Amino acid sequence: MQGLSRKSTLKELAAELSLSVTTVSRALGGHSDVAEITRERVRQVADRLGYVPNTAGKALVTGKSGFVALPLPLWADGRPLDPFLGEFVGGLGEGLVDRGRDLILATVPRKRTEMDVIRHIVESGRADGLVLMRITEEDERMHFLAERGFPFVAHGRVLDTHRRYSWVDTDGARAFCEAFELLHGLGHRAFGLVSITDPTTFRLVRESGLEDAIGARGDADVTLVITHVERFDVDDRTRAIRAMLDDDARPSAVLALTDELALAVLDVAASLGLAVPGDLSVVGFDDLPAAAWAPPGLTTFDQRTRETAIELAHTLVEIIDGDTAEQHRLLCPHLVARGSHGPAPGTSAPRGARSGHHTRKNPTQERS
Repeated sequence: MQGLSRKSTLKELAAELSLSVTTVSRALGGHSDVAEITRERVRQVADRLGYVPNTAGKALVTGKSGFVALPLPLWADGRPLDPFLGEFVGGLGEGLVDRGRDLILATVPRKRTEMDVIRHIVESGRADGLVLMRITEEDERMHFLAERGFPFVAHGRVLDTHRRYSWVDTDGARAFCEAFELLHGLGHRAFGLVSITDPTTFRLVRESGLEDAIGARGDADVTLVITHVERFDVDDRTRAIRAMLDDDARPSAVLALTDELALAVLDVAASLGLAVPGDLSVVGFDDLPAAAWAPPGLTTFDQRTRETAIELAHTLVEIIDGDTAEQHRLLCPHLVARGSHGPAPGTSAPRGARSGHHTRKNPTQERS
């Protein structure tokens, strides 16, 4: 029986490319001091020759494991977490592989806290860096990692603008401002917002974006009713949404903090016999796959989940390798306009108002 083919070594790969071993090694590691065209050429030849880095040997030399960890509480109060996690984890893994790293999903059992898992990762050296999700107003995870000098990057921002750390985020405030202007232009004056009780900063950013937009418009006829629900308590959110929509002074347009909540609004509206968008306009945020299928098609914002995750991965690897000390990247979501929004009841669409089935993309990304 013919044996398995011998894998190429780093020296053989360098000879094939007519490059130094150091350049090839740094290219495979995704270092920014190697041109992108060179990194791509090295990756292609490495794939063709079947080169596989010896991670155990590399760890002995560099003291680094080659892994990045994502602490992942799979359950909250017995209920599964965010539906967007699949795309986020996929993008994170893809971004890390681009830079020669692998992803560890550090699951958090129900009887342990996320801090327990993070401490174990840091103290055991199982990973070289961490990605933090669901950033809160005062995030103890950041305090701990900063004190230890352990590399991390946050998906989101804390309120303390003086805190020094790297983050990648999507501009939720801008999206909710844009949603208000869209609906106001269609004649809506009575607004509702379905939000959550979690102390996450993405909640505060999106809420403030809507409230600031209302204030800037200066229209005395505009009203806003906000209801906060337990994020993963289906019964609680159903009761709260029903109370909002079954009220005599119900809003004609409802913005939801997430698509999951917006889809719940569509379900409750249907159970009450309300036509969407004839009686009620609904706008979400996330652009989950279910948003396109839910009748009449949910108008929402694509928060660019996969792209954000790839940016997080690249940023963290640059921090681990010492190529950067701190990075801030704010991605702009784009409106995905489907069938769940339209003119306010009793009005016709003002000239130039945006409604109907179309998608508006804005690829702008701000960096600091």
